[in-house]
Amino acid sequence: MSEATYDVVAIGNAIVDVIAQADHDFITREGMTAGSMQLLDAEQATGLYGRMGPGREISGGSAANTLAGMAAMGARCGFIGQVANDQLGQVFIHDLRATGVTFEVPAREGEPPTGRCLILVTPDGQRTMNTFLGASHYLPVAALDKGLIASGAILYLEGYMWDPEEPRAAMRSAIITAREAGRRVAFTLSAAFVIARYRADFQALIDDGLIDILFANEEEIVALTEAPDWEAAVTAIENKVPLLVVTRSEHGAVATQNGERIAVPAEPVERVVDTTGAGDLFAAGFLTGQAQGRSVEDSLRMGAIAAAEIISHFGARPEADLKKLVAEKLG
Repeated sequence: MSEATYDVVAIGNAIVDVIAQADHDFITREGMTAGSMQLLDAEQATGLYGRMGPGREISGGSAANTLAGMAAMGARCGFIGQVANDQLGQVFIHDLRATGVTFEVPAREGEPPTGRCLILVTPDGQRTMNTFLGASHYLPVAALDKGLIASGAILYLEGYMWDPEEPRAAMRSAIITAREAGRRVAFTLSAAFVIARYRADFQALIDDGLIDILFANEEEIVALTEAPDWEAAVTAIENKVPLLVVTRSEHGAVATQNGERIAVPAEPVERVVDTTGAGDLFAAGFLTGQAQGRSVEDSLRMGAIAAAEIISHFGARPEADLKKLVAEKLG
């Protein structure tokens, strides 16, 4: 097996986040559930955008956020995703490349436009996400750079991308490429609604031994296993994946490896401003720790440090010096 030239290569949604503050009355009037995520079509996205308050445009997408966090901590990263050849597409390309992440997939011509996520943040820091996936769900197998995938120590896959047919085929192909190159495959379950649709697919990936690192939160691991609670869910799945990582919001995180459970508390935060991207940045810290050869416990702590930074401000891209924060807390 040749030496990896990238720490992580990820496949995920290429989306621009539009973040605006909103009160709970607005959330209720719009028929939303605070803290939830729903998919919109183009007409719904246009209507909601018109009713939202002033917003900030920040490039997002779950796996892309993870790579931006990793790059901020010094990791070498590559991204595979699809934007349209439009203004938001150019914004996304510029923002991701500016973090130091390699991104070379050509922009797609014509409709649909680049994906966007309309995020409403209530005063308690909860984010309600309304996503129009647009061009991001038209990623074909032909867009895969197999050399890039084979050069990454870990292939990181975003569960949200399993929903449409084209990216699902692309990710299956990428798994084969990574496996043939002797690389590890990490998978994030992303959301309970995705699991509800593709539980059998995800369980088959796990049962076939194709997932080396599985990321989930409490709700997602319960949805995957249909267990009565998160602890029972961990018990049901921990012997099926080499490394399982479960985030628990203010209760910290748990990982299981070789029959051992390792738990860390959440990092203290003076004030929760916006929980957008907390899971993405947790994965960034954890994967960077693994790339640096750190222990599972230290990797969990790095995840907690990165997540705490991201929820202290608006947006899912780090604003503080994550490398410095980790050095101060872990050395």
